[in-house]
Amino acid sequence: MSKTFIRHQKNSQNAMAFSFKFNKLAIVLALALPVLGLTACNKGASNAPAGAGMPPPEVNVVTLQGRDLPVDFEFVGQTAGIRETEVRARISGILEQRVYEEGAKVKAGQVLFQIDPGSYQTQLASAEAALGVSEAKLNQAKREYARLTPLASEKAISQREYDDAKSALEMAEASFKQVRAQVNEAKLNLSYTKVVAPISGVTGVAVKPNGSLVTPADSLLTTIVQTDPIYVNFSVSEADYLKLNADLSNGKLHLPGKRASNGGLDFNVKLKMANGEIFPTAGKMNFLSEKVNTTTGGFDARAQIANPDGALRPGQFVRVMLQGATRQAAIAVPQRAVIDSPMGKMVFGVSPDNKLVPRPVQLDGWSRGEWIVTKGLQAGERVLVDGFIKAHDPGMTVKPVAIDAKTAANTAASTAPAAPAAPAASASASAKGAH
Repeated sequence: MSKTFIRHQKNSQNAMAFSFKFNKLAIVLALALPVLGLTACNKGASNAPAGAGMPPPEVNVVTLQGRDLPVDFEFVGQTAGIRETEVRARISGILEQRVYEEGAKVKAGQVLFQIDPGSYQTQLASAEAALGVSEAKLNQAKREYARLTPLASEKAISQREYDDAKSALEMAEASFKQVRAQVNEAKLNLSYTKVVAPISGVTGVAVKPNGSLVTPADSLLTTIVQTDPIYVNFSVSEADYLKLNADLSNGKLHLPGKRASNGGLDFNVKLKMANGEIFPTAGKMNFLSEKVNTTTGGFDARAQIANPDGALRPGQFVRVMLQGATRQAAIAVPQRAVIDSPMGKMVFGVSPDNKLVPRPVQLDGWSRGEWIVTKGLQAGERVLVDGFIKAHDPGMTVKPVAIDAKTAANTAASTAPAAPAAPAASASASAKGAH
């Protein structure tokens, strides 16, 4: 019995030792197989032909050329009526009726309110009666003076009688003029009972309801705003103004017309509405202030826009786009060629041997889908436009495919969700507005 037990124990120990040795061999093989496979792959790769690698990625590039580019500037502006007038009553009285529709267009001279005319009709009748009396006295004085004049020449009456007749005539004439002026005043006051529009335009809300007492101290009834054409007021910062003047002085920038005597730069003006649409009619910039507005810190400017349908109303906020200026012999790249990097703006240039070269650039404005470059690039160089996913490592070899710069710019302008803003009076300021 004991021998059988001892033999069984030895068999168990031998089985456990074999199992341990087998598991250890399996682990070593598992670790060795990937290494063997990797070695075989490396050997196969080293034995492969040299031309069997991935070809250089195909990318789109543009060749830079200096050319005259249109430059647009954008500002935040607010519309205002070209003329805004308060409609006031000139006399006291009870407001009988409002005879216009609030918010409607009216013409100059159109009746807007009716004030009770009763008392003024009575005053006119009294003044006309007094005028009749004064006229009768004047006629009597004229007859008396005419009768005594020949008698005085014949010395038939005393000089005093003649002088009294002449003085009576003069006093009657003065009294007649005075009463006639009172009649005219009464007629004028009666006409003021009809309150008319002083200008053509759009009416506002009536300040006083029917039945209210109107007095000279509280005479405002409504307002009228002339909206065709309409003004658009905006502000140009001092830095932008100085930059614009510098660009004009050194010939980098050319305006569409001559500078006006009141400071206007004769820019063509278009408006971008709050919904992103362009207002159908255009206008002109017609004013630039000669001094800085201490409230805004900029120069007040103004444009005038035709508004025949009255679609623009005073107080609306719009984007003012100044157009017509050109930058001479400018270097520009499509918008999507510019990359934001930790070191600032940059592009990928393509060297003569078709390798990617990072090029830091300085931008100075936005022009119809292109950034204007003032430093970092020269005419004749090639710049990567499309293919950044495939080619983005400096020194990487690429296969360039040339495309037209204007076509690339137009594509960028049409597909971009929103053009970069340029709230500045210079190209550099427009670049700031894009960020």
